[in-house]
Amino acid sequence: MTYKIAWLPGDGVGNDVMEAARMVLDALELDVEYIPGDVGWEFWKKEGNPLPDRTIDMLKETDCALFGAITSKPKKEAEAELPPHLKGKQYFSPIVRLRQLFDLYANMRPCKAYPGNPLNYRDDIDLTVFRENTQGLYAGVEFHPLPEGLRRELEKHPKMAAFKDTPSEEIALSTRIFTRAGCRRIVEKAFAYADEHGKQSVTVVEKPNVIRETSGMMLEEARSVAKKYPHIIMNEVNVDAMCMWLVKNPQDYQVLVTSNMFGDIVSDLSAQLVGGLGFACSGNIGDRYAVFEPTHGSAPKYAGQYKVNPTAMLMSAKMMLDWLGEKEMAANLVSAIAATIKEGKVKTYDMGGSSSTLDMTRAIIENLE
Repeated sequence: MTYKIAWLPGDGVGNDVMEAARMVLDALELDVEYIPGDVGWEFWKKEGNPLPDRTIDMLKETDCALFGAITSKPKKEAEAELPPHLKGKQYFSPIVRLRQLFDLYANMRPCKAYPGNPLNYRDDIDLTVFRENTQGLYAGVEFHPLPEGLRRELEKHPKMAAFKDTPSEEIALSTRIFTRAGCRRIVEKAFAYADEHGKQSVTVVEKPNVIRETSGMMLEEARSVAKKYPHIIMNEVNVDAMCMWLVKNPQDYQVLVTSNMFGDIVSDLSAQLVGGLGFACSGNIGDRYAVFEPTHGSAPKYAGQYKVNPTAMLMSAKMMLDWLGEKEMAANLVSAIAATIKEGKVKTYDMGGSSSTLDMTRAIIENLE
């Protein structure tokens, strides 16, 4: 069958690494129609919308999407780049909006060390982080200044007494909203993955001793889900301790599952253990759609220089192939990536070499079976 894949390079080096992905997918002879979409900073500045409605409509007609990278700036800096007739619009991350619009609730981030990589913390790391992708602090339910009606409700809580003398215009509130269904399905995703891939343990990473209601709910649901998988060990670790243990003994962990903000932090830490963001792939996965992307930023200063490591993008393409059911192509690609890293002849700047994005890509293509 011919797949329809939305092609979203985005900003900066997103274009460079997406070119690398296209080269590899062409070499694998994937039967596909690529459908380009408008997304990113250019469209924020021109239209006041970094994810135009026409792109959303296009995505609904495709099987999945490949996403390069986007530029994202704080609220005031983003508004400052708008033309006068668009002033007042509020920037919202396109990738966060995509996750919510298409209910891509599972952010899956494999972090595997490939022998020969000089940046590996150690060679026996092979863990996967499952991050809840649509709720928590990234849901975008925020207030500044604090609305008076909301303030009156909040002041019924005894702990708001600490803020009784603070003016509402000096209070900013970002909510951390969890639902039982949201907690349950991300934990289910992690345990199902562990079961399918023969993993012996799943570690739930939260902070229920302090953030009692939301982290407590996640833990309750995790304990319930774990009963369905008695052959898999469930560990419970506070997020601060988890960061310490990942640095100390990363080889002890196989599958981690956590909420949105904690997952963002823990997955970036895990990525650094296996070489950094140049090796960090990810999939935003729902029940009917998925968007695959490297986790690095757009690095505008390197745009068009073909300097950055394409491995994260190519591993994201590998995840896409797996999701599409093209298991043989996915295995071929990951073997070629591993062989190229092990040979050590071609290295991008982050690996201590001087090879370009496309040099690395061509070497990987040569190692395809």
